[in-house]
Amino acid sequence: MDKMQTENGYGVLFIVATPIGNARDMSPRGTEILESVDVIAAEDTRRSVVLLNKLGIRNKLASNHKFNEHGKARYFIDLLKAGQSVAVITDAGTPCISDPGNELIKCAVAEGIRVVGVPGCCAAVTALSVSGFDLSAFVFRGFFPRENADRGRLLDQMRRGAVRTYVFYESPKRVMDAIEYFLREQVPCQVCLCNDLTKLHETAFRGAPEEVRDQLLAKGEFEKGEFCLVVELAEEFLAPKQEHVVSAEALLVDAMVREGCRAKDAIKAVLADEANTYSKNELYAASLRLKELF
Repeated sequence: MDKMQTENGYGVLFIVATPIGNARDMSPRGTEILESVDVIAAEDTRRSVVLLNKLGIRNKLASNHKFNEHGKARYFIDLLKAGQSVAVITDAGTPCISDPGNELIKCAVAEGIRVVGVPGCCAAVTALSVSGFDLSAFVFRGFFPRENADRGRLLDQMRRGAVRTYVFYESPKRVMDAIEYFLREQVPCQVCLCNDLTKLHETAFRGAPEEVRDQLLAKGEFEKGEFCLVVELAEEFLAPKQEHVVSAEALLVDAMVREGCRAKDAIKAVLADEANTYSKNELYAASLRLKELF
Protein backbone atom coordinates (compact mmCIF):
# COMPACT_ATOMS: atom_id res chain seq x y z
CA MET A 1 0.00 0.00 0.00
CA ASP A 2 1.46 3.38 -1.02
CA LYS A 3 1.79 5.96 1.73
CA MET A 4 -0.73 8.77 1.43
CA GLN A 5 1.30 11.21 3.54
CA THR A 6 4.94 12.16 3.96
CA GLU A 7 6.82 12.75 7.21
CA ASN A 8 6.14 16.50 7.10
CA GLY A 9 2.41 15.83 7.06
CA TYR A 10 1.93 16.76 3.40
CA GLY A 11 -0.21 14.56 1.20
CA VAL A 12 1.24 12.76 -1.83
CA LEU A 13 0.49 13.69 -5.44
CA PHE A 14 0.02 10.53 -7.52
CA ILE A 15 0.22 10.66 -11.34
CA VAL A 16 -1.88 7.68 -12.37
CA ALA A 17 -2.03 6.22 -15.87
CA THR A 18 -5.44 4.95 -16.99
CA PRO A 19 -6.49 2.62 -19.86
CA ILE A 20 -6.56 3.99 -23.41
CA GLY A 21 -9.51 1.83 -24.41
CA ASN A 22 -9.60 -1.49 -22.61
CA ALA A 23 -10.57 -1.11 -18.95
CA ARG A 24 -8.80 -4.38 -18.11
CA ASP A 25 -5.48 -2.62 -18.67
CA MET A 26 -5.93 -0.67 -15.42
CA SER A 27 -3.22 -1.82 -13.02
CA PRO A 28 -4.16 -3.19 -9.58
CA ARG A 29 -1.88 -0.60 -7.96
CA GLY A 30 -3.51 2.22 -9.92
CA THR A 31 -6.95 1.02 -8.86
CA GLU A 32 -5.86 0.80 -5.22
CA ILE A 33 -4.50 4.34 -5.24
CA LEU A 34 -7.62 5.78 -6.87
CA GLU A 35 -9.67 4.09 -4.17
CA SER A 36 -7.48 5.46 -1.39
CA VAL A 37 -6.77 9.10 -2.28
CA ASP A 38 -8.87 11.97 -0.97
CA VAL A 39 -9.34 13.68 -4.34
CA ILE A 40 -9.02 12.62 -7.99
CA ALA A 41 -8.08 15.48 -10.35
CA ALA A 42 -9.58 14.49 -13.71
CA GLU A 43 -9.26 16.02 -17.18
CA ASP A 44 -12.98 15.42 -17.85
CA THR A 45 -15.02 14.27 -14.86
CA ARG A 46 -17.82 13.04 -17.13
CA ARG A 47 -15.49 10.62 -18.90
CA SER A 48 -13.52 9.61 -15.82
CA VAL A 49 -16.62 8.68 -13.85
CA VAL A 50 -17.34 5.98 -16.47
CA LEU A 51 -13.99 4.29 -15.73
CA LEU A 52 -14.35 4.73 -11.99
CA ASN A 53 -17.80 3.12 -12.07
CA LYS A 54 -16.35 0.12 -13.93
CA LEU A 55 -13.68 -0.16 -11.24
CA GLY A 56 -16.26 0.14 -8.48
CA ILE A 57 -14.68 3.36 -7.17
CA ARG A 58 -16.81 6.05 -5.56
CA ASN A 59 -14.54 8.96 -4.87
CA LYS A 60 -14.40 12.73 -4.98
CA LEU A 61 -13.71 14.00 -8.50
CA ALA A 62 -12.44 17.51 -9.28
CA SER A 63 -11.84 18.94 -12.75
CA ASN A 64 -8.29 19.68 -13.88
CA HIS A 65 -8.33 20.45 -17.61
CA LYS A 66 -6.25 22.64 -19.90
CA PHE A 67 -8.55 25.64 -19.46
CA ASN A 68 -8.42 25.74 -15.65
CA GLU A 69 -5.21 23.95 -14.63
CA HIS A 70 -3.23 27.15 -13.99
CA GLY A 71 -5.82 28.56 -11.59
CA LYS A 72 -6.78 25.18 -10.12
CA ALA A 73 -3.24 24.18 -9.18
CA ARG A 74 -3.35 26.31 -6.03
CA TYR A 75 -6.53 24.54 -4.90
CA PHE A 76 -4.87 21.12 -5.11
CA ILE A 77 -1.64 22.37 -3.54
CA ASP A 78 -3.59 23.66 -0.52
CA LEU A 79 -5.25 20.25 -0.13
CA LEU A 80 -1.89 18.48 -0.34
CA LYS A 81 -0.28 20.80 2.21
CA ALA A 82 -3.22 20.11 4.50
CA GLY A 83 -2.36 16.41 4.38
CA GLN A 84 -4.82 15.20 1.76
CA SER A 85 -3.66 12.92 -1.05
CA VAL A 86 -4.46 13.70 -4.70
CA ALA A 87 -4.38 11.53 -7.83
CA VAL A 88 -4.12 13.08 -11.30
CA ILE A 89 -5.71 11.19 -14.18
CA THR A 90 -6.42 12.05 -17.79
CA ASP A 91 -9.22 10.88 -20.07
CA ALA A 92 -7.01 8.02 -21.23
CA GLY A 93 -3.35 7.12 -20.87
CA THR A 94 -0.56 8.81 -18.92
CA PRO A 95 -1.16 12.37 -17.67
CA CYS A 96 1.00 15.20 -19.07
CA ILE A 97 1.64 13.43 -22.40
CA SER A 98 -0.21 16.04 -24.49
CA ASP A 99 -2.67 16.20 -21.59
CA PRO A 100 -3.11 18.41 -18.48
CA GLY A 101 -1.24 17.83 -15.24
CA ASN A 102 2.20 19.35 -15.67
CA GLU A 103 1.30 22.71 -14.11
CA LEU A 104 0.18 21.01 -10.90
CA ILE A 105 3.32 18.84 -10.83
CA LYS A 106 5.61 21.88 -11.22
CA CYS A 107 3.82 23.63 -8.35
CA ALA A 108 4.01 20.51 -6.15
CA VAL A 109 7.75 20.13 -6.76
CA ALA A 110 8.29 23.80 -5.92
CA GLU A 111 6.38 23.35 -2.64
CA GLY A 112 8.33 20.25 -1.62
CA ILE A 113 5.38 17.91 -2.10
CA ARG A 114 6.19 14.33 -3.04
CA VAL A 115 5.15 13.35 -6.58
CA VAL A 116 4.76 9.63 -7.36
CA GLY A 117 4.24 8.16 -10.84
CA VAL A 118 1.98 5.14 -11.22
CA PRO A 119 2.85 3.74 -14.66
CA GLY A 120 0.48 2.24 -17.15
CA CYS A 121 -0.89 2.86 -20.61
CA CYS A 122 0.46 5.47 -23.02
CA ALA A 123 -0.90 5.57 -26.57
CA ALA A 124 2.35 6.93 -28.07
CA VAL A 125 4.52 4.22 -26.50
CA THR A 126 2.00 1.50 -27.39
CA ALA A 127 2.00 2.62 -31.04
CA LEU A 128 5.81 2.69 -31.11
CA SER A 129 5.97 -0.80 -29.62
CA VAL A 130 3.91 -2.34 -32.46
CA SER A 131 5.43 -0.27 -35.29
CA GLY A 132 8.42 -2.52 -36.02
CA PHE A 133 10.50 0.62 -36.64
CA ASP A 134 13.94 1.61 -35.36
CA LEU A 135 13.37 2.50 -31.70
CA SER A 136 16.98 2.98 -30.66
CA ALA A 137 15.95 6.64 -30.50
CA PHE A 138 12.60 8.31 -31.18
CA VAL A 139 10.89 11.68 -30.81
CA PHE A 140 7.36 12.31 -29.55
CA ARG A 141 5.96 15.56 -30.97
CA GLY A 142 2.40 15.62 -29.62
CA PHE A 143 -0.28 16.49 -32.18
CA PHE A 144 0.84 16.87 -35.80
CA PRO A 145 0.86 20.60 -36.72
CA ARG A 146 -2.23 21.99 -38.44
CA GLU A 147 -0.66 24.85 -40.40
CA ASN A 148 1.55 24.23 -43.43
CA ALA A 149 4.16 26.74 -42.19
CA ASP A 150 4.50 24.82 -38.91
CA ARG A 151 4.59 21.54 -40.79
CA GLY A 152 7.37 22.87 -43.02
CA ARG A 153 9.45 23.89 -40.01
CA LEU A 154 8.89 20.50 -38.41
CA LEU A 155 9.88 18.68 -41.59
CA ASP A 156 13.06 20.74 -41.79
CA GLN A 157 13.90 19.84 -38.18
CA MET A 158 13.27 16.17 -38.95
CA ARG A 159 15.55 16.36 -41.97
CA ARG A 160 18.38 17.99 -40.00
CA GLY A 161 18.05 15.66 -37.00
CA ALA A 162 19.72 12.35 -36.27
CA VAL A 163 16.53 10.50 -35.25
CA ARG A 164 14.60 8.47 -37.80
CA THR A 165 11.42 7.62 -35.87
CA TYR A 166 8.76 10.14 -34.84
CA VAL A 167 5.37 9.63 -33.20
CA PHE A 168 2.41 12.02 -33.31
CA TYR A 169 -1.16 12.11 -32.11
CA GLU A 170 -3.77 13.10 -34.69
CA SER A 171 -7.47 13.86 -34.86
CA PRO A 172 -9.59 11.54 -37.01
CA LYS A 173 -10.79 14.66 -38.87
CA ARG A 174 -7.23 15.57 -39.92
CA VAL A 175 -5.49 12.21 -40.20
CA MET A 176 -5.91 11.94 -43.99
CA ASP A 177 -4.54 15.46 -44.45
CA ALA A 178 -1.48 14.54 -42.35
CA ILE A 179 -0.78 11.43 -44.43
CA GLU A 180 -1.24 13.38 -47.68
CA TYR A 181 1.20 16.03 -46.44
CA PHE A 182 4.02 13.45 -46.30
CA LEU A 183 2.88 12.26 -49.73
CA ARG A 184 2.85 15.78 -51.26
CA GLU A 185 6.28 16.57 -49.83
CA GLN A 186 7.59 13.25 -51.20
CA VAL A 187 9.08 12.30 -47.83
CA PRO A 188 10.76 8.88 -48.14
CA CYS A 189 9.39 7.09 -45.08
CA GLN A 190 7.38 4.21 -43.73
CA VAL A 191 4.23 4.83 -41.71
CA CYS A 192 2.45 2.88 -38.99
CA LEU A 193 -0.91 4.54 -38.35
CA CYS A 194 -2.66 3.07 -35.31
CA ASN A 195 -6.37 3.55 -34.72
CA ASP A 196 -8.28 2.75 -31.50
CA LEU A 197 -5.40 0.97 -29.77
CA THR A 198 -6.51 -1.74 -27.28
CA LYS A 199 -10.16 -1.38 -28.37
CA LEU A 200 -12.34 -3.96 -30.12
CA HIS A 201 -11.68 -2.61 -33.65
CA GLU A 202 -7.99 -1.78 -33.19
CA THR A 203 -6.33 -1.30 -36.58
CA ALA A 204 -2.81 -0.58 -37.83
CA PHE A 205 -2.33 0.80 -41.34
CA ARG A 206 1.23 0.17 -42.56
CA GLY A 207 3.40 1.12 -45.52
CA ALA A 208 4.55 4.15 -47.48
CA PRO A 209 2.31 7.25 -47.20
CA GLU A 210 0.60 6.40 -50.51
CA GLU A 211 -0.15 2.86 -49.33
CA VAL A 212 -1.54 4.06 -45.99
CA ARG A 213 -3.71 6.64 -47.76
CA ASP A 214 -5.13 3.89 -50.00
CA GLN A 215 -5.79 1.67 -46.97
CA LEU A 216 -7.71 4.48 -45.28
CA LEU A 217 -9.76 5.09 -48.43
CA ALA A 218 -10.49 1.37 -48.76
CA LYS A 219 -11.69 1.29 -45.16
CA GLY A 220 -14.21 3.97 -46.06
CA GLU A 221 -15.38 5.37 -42.73
CA PHE A 222 -12.17 6.24 -40.87
CA GLU A 223 -13.01 9.59 -39.28
CA LYS A 224 -13.66 8.07 -35.87
CA GLY A 225 -11.64 7.04 -32.86
CA GLU A 226 -8.12 8.06 -31.86
CA PHE A 227 -5.03 7.93 -34.06
CA CYS A 228 -1.30 7.60 -33.39
CA LEU A 229 0.95 8.31 -36.36
CA VAL A 230 4.42 6.71 -36.28
CA VAL A 231 6.82 7.74 -39.04
CA GLU A 232 10.20 6.13 -39.80
CA LEU A 233 12.30 8.31 -42.11
CA ALA A 234 14.52 6.71 -44.74
CA GLU A 235 18.20 7.23 -43.95
CA GLU A 236 18.76 9.12 -47.20
CA PHE A 237 16.21 11.76 -46.11
CA LEU A 238 18.40 12.90 -43.23
CA ALA A 239 20.74 15.73 -44.17
CA PRO A 240 24.43 14.75 -44.18
CA LYS A 241 26.33 16.08 -41.20
CA GLN A 242 28.24 19.26 -42.06
CA GLU A 243 31.92 19.57 -41.36
CA HIS A 244 32.79 22.44 -39.05
CA VAL A 245 35.08 24.85 -40.91
CA VAL A 246 35.67 27.19 -37.95
CA SER A 247 35.94 26.10 -34.31
CA ALA A 248 33.08 26.86 -31.93
CA GLU A 249 35.49 28.82 -29.71
CA ALA A 250 36.49 31.07 -32.62
CA LEU A 251 32.86 31.78 -33.50
CA LEU A 252 32.09 32.73 -29.89
CA VAL A 253 35.11 35.02 -29.59
CA ASP A 254 34.22 36.68 -32.89
CA ALA A 255 30.64 37.26 -31.71
CA MET A 256 31.77 38.65 -28.35
CA VAL A 257 34.15 41.12 -30.03
CA ARG A 258 31.68 42.06 -32.76
CA GLU A 259 28.66 42.44 -30.48
CA GLY A 260 30.54 43.55 -27.36
CA CYS A 261 28.73 40.91 -25.35
CA ARG A 262 29.39 38.09 -22.91
CA ALA A 263 29.62 34.40 -23.79
CA LYS A 264 25.95 33.74 -22.94
CA ASP A 265 24.75 36.31 -25.48
CA ALA A 266 27.42 35.23 -27.98
CA ILE A 267 25.90 31.74 -27.96
CA LYS A 268 22.51 33.21 -28.89
CA ALA A 269 24.08 35.30 -31.65
CA VAL A 270 25.87 32.30 -33.19
CA LEU A 271 22.72 30.14 -32.98
CA ALA A 272 20.76 32.87 -34.80
CA ASP A 273 23.22 32.75 -37.72
CA GLU A 274 21.78 30.56 -40.50
CA ALA A 275 25.30 29.51 -41.51
CA ASN A 276 26.03 28.09 -38.06
CA THR A 277 26.54 24.32 -37.90
CA TYR A 278 26.99 23.96 -34.14
CA SER A 279 24.33 22.92 -31.66
CA LYS A 280 23.52 24.84 -28.50
CA ASN A 281 25.20 22.17 -26.36
CA GLU A 282 28.38 22.31 -28.48
CA LEU A 283 28.55 26.10 -28.16
CA TYR A 284 27.95 25.95 -24.42
CA ALA A 285 30.78 23.42 -24.03
CA ALA A 286 33.02 25.72 -26.08
CA SER A 287 32.17 28.67 -23.79
CA LEU A 288 33.28 26.61 -20.78
CA ARG A 289 36.56 25.79 -22.49
CA LEU A 290 37.12 29.50 -23.17
CA LYS A 291 36.40 30.28 -19.53
CA GLU A 292 39.10 27.83 -18.44
CA LEU A 293 41.61 29.46 -20.80
CA PHE A 294 40.94 32.99 -19.68
